[in-house]
Amino acid sequence: MPSILRISTLAAALFCASSFASAPLVTEAAKSEVYQGIKANLETHLFELPPRVQGHYGIRQYRMTGDSRYANAALVDLYAVTEAQAFYACNLDNKDFISNEATKAISVLGKGPRAKARKKALKPFPEFIFYTDVLLRYSSRIDEFGLTGPCHEQLITTLKKADLKTGLTDKAMIETWAAQLINYVYWAKQIGVGDYLADYKSAFIGVYPDNQDQQLDKKQYRNKLYGMTHFIFAASEYYQHNVNAKEFAWILDHFEKNIDRILEDATDDIIAEVGISFLLAGQPNNPVVAKTQQHIIKAFNQQEQMITSPRGNPDLAMGEHRNVLAMMLLDWPEKLHKGPYLSELKATKKYLPKQVQAKQQTNSER
Repeated sequence: MPSILRISTLAAALFCASSFASAPLVTEAAKSEVYQGIKANLETHLFELPPRVQGHYGIRQYRMTGDSRYANAALVDLYAVTEAQAFYACNLDNKDFISNEATKAISVLGKGPRAKARKKALKPFPEFIFYTDVLLRYSSRIDEFGLTGPCHEQLITTLKKADLKTGLTDKAMIETWAAQLINYVYWAKQIGVGDYLADYKSAFIGVYPDNQDQQLDKKQYRNKLYGMTHFIFAASEYYQHNVNAKEFAWILDHFEKNIDRILEDATDDIIAEVGISFLLAGQPNNPVVAKTQQHIIKAFNQQEQMITSPRGNPDLAMGEHRNVLAMMLLDWPEKLHKGPYLSELKATKKYLPKQVQAKQQTNSER
C-alpha cells in the first residue's frame, strides 16, 4: 500500500507539474503592476500624443471600461478624421484628384524593405490605397462613433463603383498588407459598400495554408499571424463585442498548436493580440492566454514603465499600440462597451464638428 500511495502521489505531482507547464502561473499582482505602470505613463503624457494616437487609446479604453471620460480622446480624433474626410470626399469629382492623391499616399509609405514591397504590390492598382487607406479608414471611424461625415453619399457612391476585390485578393498584397486588408474588408461591409469577406478569407488561406508554415521566414509568419488576429479583431468591431469561437476555430486552433513558435518569432504586439483573440472568443482560461500574459509581463521595462520597441525605443507615440494591447490583455473586462456614440454622451454631444450628423442606430447596433 505505501508503495502504491507513493506512486499515486508522484502521478498527481507530475499531473500538476504538466498542468502548470501548459498554463503558467500569472499572478494578479504582476498583471496589475504592469497594467497600472503603462496606464499611468500613457495618461500622464496623453495630451502630447498625435490626435490619431490619442483616439486609438481613448477608444480602446472606453470599450474596455465604459468610462465616458475617455470619449474626449475619441472626440479629438473625430475632429482630425472629419477634416480629412471633408478634403478627400468632397473633391472626388475633381479631375485627376483620385490618381494624384493615390500617388501621394504611395509616396509616403517609406523606403524600407516592407515599404518597397508594398509599393511594388500596389503597382497594378495604385488607386486601391486611396479607396481603402483613405476613404474607408476615415468614413469607418466616423461611423464607429455613430455619425456620418461630410460628402458621405459622394464617398459611398465612389466606393461602390471602385474595384476593391482585385487588390484585396492579390497574392503580393496579402503578403505585405495582410492585417490592413482584413480591416478594409470589414470597413467596406460596415459602411455598406461591399461584402468581400468570403473572397478575402479564401485568398488569405490560399496564400498562407497551415501546411506551408515551415517555409515562411520570420517576417512572413508575422504577417500571417497579424492577419489572423485582425480577422477576429475586425469581426468584433475592434473590441465592441465578443466573436463566435466556432467561426474562428481555424485561427484559434492554429494559435494553440503553434504558440511556442509564436512566442519565439512574433513581436510583442502580435503576441498580445494572440492572447486577446482568445479573450474575444470567450476563452479566458485557454492556456495561450496565460502564456501570452507571462510573455508581456516579462517584456515590461520597469525603468521606462512601458513595453519598448524591439530595439528598445521608449517613444510613446510609436509604442502606444503595443502598450494599450498589453493593458487589454492583462485586464480584460467582463463586459465590452459599444461606441463611444459621441452624439449621445453628455461629455461630448455639445462639441461635435459641424460637418457630422448622427446616424439612425438600430437596436441590433446597440
